[in-house]
Amino acid sequence: MKFDFDAPVDRAGSWSTRWSRYGAGVIPLWVADSDFRAPPAVLRALAERLEHGVLGYTAPPDELRQAIVERLARLYRWQVEPAAIVFLPGVIAGLHHAARVLVAPGEKVLVPKPVYHHLKRAAELAPRPYGEAPLVLSEGRWVLDEDFLKANSTAKAFYLCNPQNPGGTIFRRAELERLAGLTGDMLIVSDEIHCDILLDPGKPHVPIASLGPEVAKRTVTLMSPNKAFNFPAAGCAFAVIENPQLRKAFAADVELHVMPSSSLFGYIAALAAYREGDAWLAAQLEYLRGNRDLVEGFFKGALAHIEATYLAWIDCSAMGLADAHAHFLKHGVALSPGAQFGDARFVRLNFGTQRKVLMEALARISASLKISSMQSPTG
Repeated sequence: MKFDFDAPVDRAGSWSTRWSRYGAGVIPLWVADSDFRAPPAVLRALAERLEHGVLGYTAPPDELRQAIVERLARLYRWQVEPAAIVFLPGVIAGLHHAARVLVAPGEKVLVPKPVYHHLKRAAELAPRPYGEAPLVLSEGRWVLDEDFLKANSTAKAFYLCNPQNPGGTIFRRAELERLAGLTGDMLIVSDEIHCDILLDPGKPHVPIASLGPEVAKRTVTLMSPNKAFNFPAAGCAFAVIENPQLRKAFAADVELHVMPSSSLFGYIAALAAYREGDAWLAAQLEYLRGNRDLVEGFFKGALAHIEATYLAWIDCSAMGLADAHAHFLKHGVALSPGAQFGDARFVRLNFGTQRKVLMEALARISASLKISSMQSPTG
């Protein structure tokens, strides 16, 4: 079956966060959802449930637990028990919940920098003291500064983002093994929501908890099909927590309904995606590779190679712009400001859109930079 990712989708009037914030005339390439329709299998499963007509309170389906277990074993050779899975409304909720219930007041959290802002916000809002572990460019990849980690080994918890958002790195097994060693007995909260969006063949995702029992017993792994299969508003994520004591502490509020459960639509969409969505996912990845290559060619020298995600972390420091986000927005392209992730010199661009839309956005950016150059005193 062929899938058409070039097909235009009008999101006006759909309450889209991305498309409604800046209004008509602006191409929004900021928040990380894509402009692609969800897989046909997902849409079909949702339609069938709507035809059924009863949308009552819903328990987490055993068949979804089993589908997750089988997927983890097939993709990562990671053997987990169904009981290790705790369903959540989203990965963000899991990040914040872990900081509140698994880290005591006064205990320090280490968070990478730059990183998706909710890893840092989880510590800020808990509130828990935190330090920022810098990423450095090494051979064209954003990797953790291991010397910094060696000097900051007394923290209680480490928040990992793998694949890395916004840098696009797939951390290698050896890198994760060193990280596990450097973090000692710290709790690891690992945001792995982008684990299915791998753009470089031959570079597999490795869940850090899959390294072995000693790492697994101190790790909370947060995953979701929401990102890769593009149904984030349906609301289905899960934590994999193999340590029973850790799981009990994390899951208590979920079981008491203090933490909302996944939605009925999320369960349905997730099960359909995991059972029948792999061909669609493979086709989407091939399309995203084309978009990635287009973006890397356009911004050559201003970004690292994007191994995973549909996000580009672009260094604007050589462009002569006082505020890159404001500059591009003025010229009709909304990107995410780098300050949100920890570095105001950058912007983040979401290329999970139709190629025609992406090309128009790049044309606007190109024109804006030429205008900026002509207006500069040295231009």
